[in-house]
Parts: sequence; structure tokens; C-alpha cells
Amino acid sequence: MSIPFSGPPAQQQGSSPSPMGEPRDYAEVIDQAHERSRHYGVVVHERPDYSRPGRGELDDVVEGNQFLFQHAAPIMETLYEQIANTHSMVLLTTAQGLVLHSLGDKDFLEKAHRVALAPGVDWSEKAKGTNAIGTALSEETAVTVHGDQHYMRANHALTCSCAPIFNPHGEVVGALDVSGDHRSYHQHTLALVRMSAQMIENQMFAGSFPKAVRLHFHARPEFLGTLVEGIAVFTPEGRFLSANRSAQFQLGLSYNALQAYTFSSLFDLPMSTLMELFGGASDAPRQLHLQNGVSVWCRADIKPQGPWAAPAFSERAAVMAVSRAAPARKPQLSSLQYLETGDPQVAAVIAKLHKVMDRDIPVMILGETGTGKDLLAQAFHNDSARARQPFVAVNCASIPESLIEAELFGYEEGAFTGARKKGAVGKIAQAHGGTLFLDEIGDMPKHLQARLLRVLQERRITPLGAGKEVDVDVAVVCATHKNLKDLIAQGDFREDLYYRLNGLVVRLPALRERTDFVRVAQKLLKTLCDDGQQVGISEPVMDLFRRYHWPGNVRQLHNLLRTAVVMVGSEGEIAPEHLPDDFLEELHGMGTAASAVTPGFAHALPHASPQAPAPACPLPAQAAPAAPDTDASADGQSLQDVTLLAMAQMLQLHKGNVSAAAKALGVSRNTIYRKKNLLPPDLLN
Repeated sequence: MSIPFSGPPAQQQGSSPSPMGEPRDYAEVIDQAHERSRHYGVVVHERPDYSRPGRGELDDVVEGNQFLFQHAAPIMETLYEQIANTHSMVLLTTAQGLVLHSLGDKDFLEKAHRVALAPGVDWSEKAKGTNAIGTALSEETAVTVHGDQHYMRANHALTCSCAPIFNPHGEVVGALDVSGDHRSYHQHTLALVRMSAQMIENQMFAGSFPKAVRLHFHARPEFLGTLVEGIAVFTPEGRFLSANRSAQFQLGLSYNALQAYTFSSLFDLPMSTLMELFGGASDAPRQLHLQNGVSVWCRADIKPQGPWAAPAFSERAAVMAVSRAAPARKPQLSSLQYLETGDPQVAAVIAKLHKVMDRDIPVMILGETGTGKDLLAQAFHNDSARARQPFVAVNCASIPESLIEAELFGYEEGAFTGARKKGAVGKIAQAHGGTLFLDEIGDMPKHLQARLLRVLQERRITPLGAGKEVDVDVAVVCATHKNLKDLIAQGDFREDLYYRLNGLVVRLPALRERTDFVRVAQKLLKTLCDDGQQVGISEPVMDLFRRYHWPGNVRQLHNLLRTAVVMVGSEGEIAPEHLPDDFLEELHGMGTAASAVTPGFAHALPHASPQAPAPACPLPAQAAPAAPDTDASADGQSLQDVTLLAMAQMLQLHKGNVSAAAKALGVSRNTIYRKKNLLPPDLLN
């Protein structure tokens, strides 16, 4: 195992990321920590706040972190034995930096008492500035802070090494720290702390999934059973549950990315074969192959058990136990209830979805690109009875036409040139028992539509090159921004497949059509802020947001806020100067364009100039089909009417040049191309 820092802090060099969590660049970590300390208002020469909660309050904190404490305490004892008589102490903290437990040398306890290295004291960066505990938790990486690298002068006499502790779901739940006299600095302390933190994680990991299939693996058989082995757990059906950091490193996938995988897709082997290999009395390691082609040696821990029923499996109880030790999770767009933010159109969509949930009725979601069709599909799955089974998403527009058949249906070894050894499981089979989400279904090649129709009718698939069919049980949700009926008329989409897919058709409104914009922006902002980060949206920025037309919809808003949060830092409000230049330029151009068209279009863009000439040529009635669910402007026109009229005027003004018209209106060219077919030819001449 490599040790990240081979010299004293003054000579420490940057190291590349590893499963043990070394910082990307040591000097950068300390510099950023000092910058955060200044931002928090910590004073360098001030005496730190050494206050601590009362005994009863501290007991409540310990009780709330019992899952962490019970797994960490024995390992803290072992770590202390290794550093005894070095003028040091071992500390365990919560995810917020509050000390839960400590063990220390008697000759160091007096000094520790003077600087409040004791249970109940807050060592977050907000309270103490740059220090190993607070900085390790902020950066989510192991770090040493030595002597005057501490932000507050009162702590310059310390040298501290700390590593964050992650629970089995990838969340920071605490930190393990060794603090001592700065004169007793030892270069290997951080390595000991990091290894001890990973031991705690592995202990928590083992205690969280007592009845799951647990796979231990490493590229070298002698490392099985050691701290560096990878551990991944699956249900007996092969659904991925969790993986420790070493496993994530070996698989080359993060915890979140692994949620989309199964045992079969990771190890190119059916779960039934794993059961046969390790179901006997022998515990000899076997060699398996990862999906990236790397060979690993494995041992499997398969608990004898009856049917896989929810009451027999304690995953939910374990998750609840872990969550007690974890900080409040960042809100996720993970349920239909969370997506309901006050807009009547969205509320109607969600109400319809609740009615068909678990009724084996396919769902089709319509809406412009970026409106959140994928989030709605995921939330629908998460609220259904299939939530514990896979959710597999396939973007039919992003997979090359030559590969989409193999991706969907899978293939056997040798099915085609370049096929992976032992073949591959297709997306439909991966979704067995769960939900298959076919995004951009309108882009599926015509020759595959017949095969998909057969799968939906017979619930069976035939992988490429296979001689037998495989039964599949999937709930189907699809989405598109295209008009499938137009595609049917053009011969590009099968009518029988369309009627098989559209059991319930719902339409997500564009962001500019929604009445709940402020709540949507605030909820997105919460998902983008790290724990402890306090970022708001200033009123001038919210005013700009209300004026904008959001051609990229929720996805565009999400990406803009993500950048703005980084620009703001740890605390403050998003101001105009935090927004991208191209966004501000587009807003400026949109205001100019709005003042050159109709009063109705100006109404659709609040704060645009209402002083505008009457339209040169009125929009014929037949060009504006009835749209009862669109907002009407002050003069009775619908938003659809005035938008089409504005587009027609700009196309006339620019002699049919779509790029120039789009730029003048502040919309994308695709928007104009999509809506041109709604305009009568005489308006475009």
C-alpha cells in the first residue's frame, strides 16, 4: 500500500487520487481551506470557542451516531496501541466535526485539554478554521495539518492527521483523527489513520448487509482478506447493493455509477454460476473476469437462506441504522412527491402516474428536451413496487445505430466481430424485474422497432447469436420530444408499436410555461450545495431568470446553477456576476428582440419593453391550433400564438435565415425548426 506523504508537510507533494482518498494536491488543499476560513470569518489571533454541549446533549449526539461509534471504538483502541507514547491522541468525530470519543497519552492530555481536543467540541472549519478534522470533512479526503498550517494561531502547536469515514452508501458519516504535539510529527501517521478509517468502513459495510451475497476480490490472490480487497454486495438475483472504496477503485466506477449495474454486467457471469462456484464447502478463491477485461481472484460469502423476501432481508433496517449516523442527505429528485412543486400541469401529470402505478400500463412522457423526462421516469420507478429492482435507462439517440441492437438485446460470444468474450447482457435483460426507460424512443431505428414490439408482446428476448429465448419482466417507460404521429405519417415509426407504448401519455410542460419556477430553482439549488454550504439566489438574478425563455429547460437551469454555486463559494447569494457571460449576452439580445415584435410576445417575456408596433401581418386563425392548457396574454392571444407570430416576423425579416432569426429571438435553431411546420406557407413568404 502506498503512503501518500513521504516527507514533512513543508515537502509534501501532490498525489493522484486513489481508493484510500489522498488529496489531489496538498498545497492546494491547505490554500483552499485557508480561503474558506477567511470566508467563514474565523479570526487568526482570536481565542477559539471551546464551549461544548451539556452531558445530556452529548449523549444524544453519541446515540444518534451509535452505528458509527460501535464499529469505530475497537479500531480506535488498535490505532492507539500503535501510536502510544508519541504525545498523541485518537479522536472520532461526527460528519459535522463534533468530537464523539477520544483516547490519549497522559502526558498529552493536559495540552489537549487546553486546546479542547475533547468530546463535545466542534472542530469544523467554521468553528476552528483550517485543521485536519474540519478540512478532511470539507474536502472528503485524508489530510495532515501541521503546525502553522492551522489557520488559528492557538492551534499552531499541534500536528493532526485525519481521514473521513464513509458509510456503505458513499456518504461521509464521520472522521478519524490523530492529533499530537507538533514536535512529534511522524510522516507515516496519516497512512495509519487512513488504513484505520477504511477498517471502520469495512466493518460498517459487513454489518449493513448481513444476508446479501458478498463478493471479496482482488487482482492478486494474496490480498484477499486484507484491507485492500474489494468488497461488493448483491441480492441473490444479482442486483447491486453496495461496494467499498477499494471495489469502486478496481471496477473503475463510482458508487452512483454502479447503481446501474448488476452482478452479471460487472463480472460477465450469471449469478446462478457464482452460486454454484461458491455454494460448496470449499472456500478456495476462483478467478473471474471484470467487465473491463481484468482478471480478479474472488471469494464469495453466500448465506444460506430461504426465498428472498423483504422481511427476511435487513437491508432497509441497516440503511436506517446507517442514516442515523449520517448527516442529513442532500435532497434528491427521487420521488414524484419531490417533483411536485406547485405547478398545476405537473401536479396533473403526477396524479395520473399515481393512478397507473404498478398496473402494468406502459407510460409515454412527452416534452421538450431538458424538461426532466428522465427524472420523472426515475421517480415513477422509485415510487413503484419495483423500486428495489433495477432501473435501466437507454437513450436511443445516443447509441450508434450499428450498436443499439446489441445494447438492447445483448449478444453471445462470437456473435459479431469485436464482440466481448463470453458475450454481454443486454439492457432489456438487465432491467428484468424492474423498469426499462427508453429515452428518445422516436430515434429508434425502424428495423429494431419490430423486435421491441415483439418483446413487449411476448416478454421474451433473443440475444444476438443465441439459440434460445430469455424471459423478461419489465415495466416500460418511454420518452420523446418528437411528434410520433408525424413520424408514423412519414413512415419512420411503427403505428402498432406506438399504440403498444402509449398506455398513458403525459406531457411535461416547458420550464417557461411553469408557474412554480422559483420553487424549482430553489430545489435544484439545494441538490447542488454541499453539506454546510449556504447559497441563495439574489432577487436581481431571480428577476433575470424570470425574463429568460429557457430553451434548455430544467437541464439548462441545473447546469447554470451548478456553475454559479461554484463561483459563489461556501456562503452567499448568486449575483449577476456569478452567471456565465453567454447567458447574460443572450438575455440582453432577447430583450432587444422582444421590443421589436408584438405586445403579446413582450408579455411572454416579463420586463421586456411593451412599446412595440402592431404586427405587419396578422396570424391567421388556422395557424394557431387550440391550446387550452397554455397561458393567455393580456390581449387574449395564447403564448403559442405570439411565439409563432414572432418567429414568422423574424424569419421574414431575415429572409428565411433560421440561424439569424434564432439569434435575434434568443432561441435555439431547433426550436424554430420544430415550430416552422405550425406556420402557414404564406407567412413565410
